[in-house]
Amino acid sequence: MTEDQLEQEALGWLASVGYTPLNARDLDHLDPRLERGSTREVLLAVSLRAAIARLNPHMPSSAHEDAYKQVLDMGQPALLSGNRAFHRVLVAGVPVQYQLNGETRGDFVRLVDWHNTAANEWLAVQQFTIKGPRHTRRPDIILFINGLPLVLVELKNPADVNADIWKAYDQIQTYKEQIADVFTYNELLVISDGTDARMGSLSANAERFMQWRTIDGVALDPLGELRELETMVRGVLAPAYLLDYLRFFVLFEDDGRLVKKVAGYHQFHAVRAAIEQVVQASSTEDTKTRGKGGVVWHTQGSGKSITMTCFAARVMQEPKLENPTIVVITDRNDLDGQLLGVFSLSQDLLREQPQQATTRQKLRELLDNRPSGGIIFATIQKFMLGEDEDVFPVLSSRRNIVVIADEAHRTQYGFEAKLKNVKLPSKPLPTGHANTSAVAAEFAPPEYEVKYQAGYAQHLRDALPNATFVAFTGTPVSSTDRDTRSVFGEYIHVYDMKQAQEDGATVAIYYESRLAKLGLNDAELSHLDDEVDELAEDEEEGAQAKLKSRWAALEKVVGAVPRVASVAADLVTHFETRNSAHPGKAMVVAMSREICVHLYDEIIKLRPQWHSDDPEQGAIKIVMTGSASDKALLRPHIYSSQVKKRLETRFKDPQDELKLVIVRDMWLTGFDAPCVHTLYVDKPMKGHNLMQAIARVNRVFKDKQGGLVVDYIGIGEDLKAAMKEYTASKGRGKPTVDAREALSVLLEKLDVLRAMLHGFDYSDFLAGGHKTLAGAANHVLGIKGDKERDGKKRFADQALAMSHAYSLCCTLEEAKGLRDEVAFMQAVKVILTKREVSKQRKTDEERDLAIRQIISSAVVSGEVVDIFAAVGLDKPNIGLLDDDFLAQVHNLPEKNLAVELLERLLQGEIKSRFASNVVQDKKFSDMLAIVIQRYQNRSIETAQVMEELIAMAKKFREAANRGDQLGLREDEVKFYDALANNESAVRELQDETLKRIAQELTQNLRENLTVDWSERESVRAKLRLMVKRILKKYKYPPDQADNAVQLVLEQAEALGEDWS
Repeated sequence: MTEDQLEQEALGWLASVGYTPLNARDLDHLDPRLERGSTREVLLAVSLRAAIARLNPHMPSSAHEDAYKQVLDMGQPALLSGNRAFHRVLVAGVPVQYQLNGETRGDFVRLVDWHNTAANEWLAVQQFTIKGPRHTRRPDIILFINGLPLVLVELKNPADVNADIWKAYDQIQTYKEQIADVFTYNELLVISDGTDARMGSLSANAERFMQWRTIDGVALDPLGELRELETMVRGVLAPAYLLDYLRFFVLFEDDGRLVKKVAGYHQFHAVRAAIEQVVQASSTEDTKTRGKGGVVWHTQGSGKSITMTCFAARVMQEPKLENPTIVVITDRNDLDGQLLGVFSLSQDLLREQPQQATTRQKLRELLDNRPSGGIIFATIQKFMLGEDEDVFPVLSSRRNIVVIADEAHRTQYGFEAKLKNVKLPSKPLPTGHANTSAVAAEFAPPEYEVKYQAGYAQHLRDALPNATFVAFTGTPVSSTDRDTRSVFGEYIHVYDMKQAQEDGATVAIYYESRLAKLGLNDAELSHLDDEVDELAEDEEEGAQAKLKSRWAALEKVVGAVPRVASVAADLVTHFETRNSAHPGKAMVVAMSREICVHLYDEIIKLRPQWHSDDPEQGAIKIVMTGSASDKALLRPHIYSSQVKKRLETRFKDPQDELKLVIVRDMWLTGFDAPCVHTLYVDKPMKGHNLMQAIARVNRVFKDKQGGLVVDYIGIGEDLKAAMKEYTASKGRGKPTVDAREALSVLLEKLDVLRAMLHGFDYSDFLAGGHKTLAGAANHVLGIKGDKERDGKKRFADQALAMSHAYSLCCTLEEAKGLRDEVAFMQAVKVILTKREVSKQRKTDEERDLAIRQIISSAVVSGEVVDIFAAVGLDKPNIGLLDDDFLAQVHNLPEKNLAVELLERLLQGEIKSRFASNVVQDKKFSDMLAIVIQRYQNRSIETAQVMEELIAMAKKFREAANRGDQLGLREDEVKFYDALANNESAVRELQDETLKRIAQELTQNLRENLTVDWSERESVRAKLRLMVKRILKKYKYPPDQADNAVQLVLEQAEALGEDWS
């Protein structure tokens, strides 16, 4: 196929969707609609004048001519500025004034009929000649709507291996220089070589030219992967689609540099589907679906903010919603500001200036009885009750209010009521004087009242009871007690990580483990307990136990000076090595603000030239929250919001020297810096928080092949779990729990709890406060039962299940009526399970410093290693089960905690050490399960189970080292164990014979195993025969041979992956 043939085929597709194909190659035989005064003109004057008159019949011809002249000369010297000016008049109309009945009228001349495609003229013109100042060019196809050249299509020869779509892209860049006038009116650029097709905006660089993979918004690549251009023609260039696209999905942002952005197919169809759902949810009388606008799940980095902006613009113009009000909810001030910034930059599209509710009072002023319209930004915390309020007042009962919840997994589950102490207004004491005008009033001590209060999400719904809620999230929640869909309704549109990577909307994320090993300094070990005991000597027993666990907490160990220094040294080397190959920037996530500062200090010890006190200079900065009251260590790194904004601009600029930023929480969500290619993680994270963080490196940027997550703390398993949870496809599975099913569970659990309180009158719980709570808790403690199912545990278990169910059905009317009683039951559970902790006598800062000094002296940080390469295991084995450690565990005062700790350690060690040893894995796993079961059944006491677990740990260690004693290699030991699994074989054959069989089996199996042997019965049969012959050769007891063969093959299967 030649380029000309591709051109003809494309014109055929365009004709089939409603365009009239015209050939402009022969200037002497042109269609009358293509006639121009000269080839320098890029508008089709005949068509444009006719359209203006046709679409604006109520205006005089003078207004038509004025509009035509304005379009002819946009009055902007810069190409992109002129393009923006044209887009404004294309969408909103050309502003004109004219005389009518002696009065001056102002109006807008329409250039396009946005509602009726048939009212417009659609031309697909090939080889349209345009003469520039020095060159004459003929783009392959230009799509004219009412004489306006809105879409330019450049094609390349499908048969020429060197003429790909990027040659077409380069050709367009040449056109911009040589025939710039045509681009003043351009809305969309299309490039194709017959196989691939991409579309982009006037300012888009090559990586921002994207595929259009759908026609109906449901099926991907419906015509096949090799027919991308036809899919694009039918999916976005078809008149009905294109009108909607040009009106609501083209944005200009000016943040110091003007940029034009166009939506991708996932954004276009998500918004269209969301509008349909919102219209339905706002008008229905069905209580199950009313107000549930649905969930838009678009993975991080795929342009969710742009999708929300386009949705807002589209919903504001939806006739059925009659000029709605939009409320945009986030959960943090920095996110509120970031999203407000995106919306504010898109005023051309929104046609309205968004307003920010900076205070709770401002929120109420903006929403209270608002008649219509408006875009209002607020954080969820602004929906806080006033001091004298039990329920949030209704601000508007209108149905045409649309609440957009950004990252809804974090803000929209606060429906539960909780018991709170509310401070009452202070009242002056009576003075006893008749005339008190000159006497200063004395105030009584503050009084408190116990009240049940709902969370912010419930306050929001109380304020706007008839609003429709739409969730936008990159990480929807679907768990036992929180489900995004149960609150907002079903998924409207899903664009997951896999699809985004396929489309090139994001880059792949790679993972590298560089675990910072920890060990204990033997010289300091003996002093640790004494020092911590001394630190806690003025504490009561409960507080001492908590303080000791706090001392041993991960944050304190992670922040130990030797470890921080080790991480800093490795990070600097790693970053410089990575940057030499792939220039870019990096973010570091640390556990606490203090660790951020210590890490910064260690890094600048190694690279002092990176430091600068001036926010405008320096290669490394810390970005974190803080205030003037922060400790001296933190204050040099606390910046004003203006300085933070400037640091954000510096970090986003690829040319700026700021290349490394250390954060704790800030910039981990809603922050978009495409040049960031590495994220160093030294903070435990899970689920959606982890997914949000790693998405900082998945943005497309120039030739960035992928983002890298470097793990210093061990998030590997959490990363796998999070990736698995958040890459599902649309339609796979169903909501975790249906709201109606959850309501049934709620009612059932509430009945159980009421039955347990039978005999105790708690009917006045709303007014009774803590007295009623204490009475209820005391009643539950008096319920007798066996040790495993006493009243306290049963009540706590049932209350927890009740809470989970309530969280999933809290939006149902039936559940709302139970809110306060649910809160009461939850409060009783808290009293039953909460341990009082004495008031701390040392300040937090003093204690943290003392703890840090103790830990730092005792922790020895080894080298930072690539854990997979160095250890060869999924999880590191750092020798936790040595005698010293076991002795420490034995001496722990918290015996129950020690049992759980040992159980977890043994489980982990068994799985990592004996994962491929079938016999030993089963042996030790069974032993552990039996001991723990006896402990849970209370048939042995804590002290005894401790002794058994420690003895088992020692046996385990001995078993792990048996290879040296037997003179066998590691894999030979595994087959030896399989053969020695029955007593008669051991008695008859003795150790030496069993060792020889194990060695011969290992050699023969290793030589004969193929990759797919376990799936092919013929190969398995051959191996069974081989094993039987070897056993027979050494006179293995025949009665046990079949079992031994089976066990040997199981062992071979367990080893197969390691051997292959």
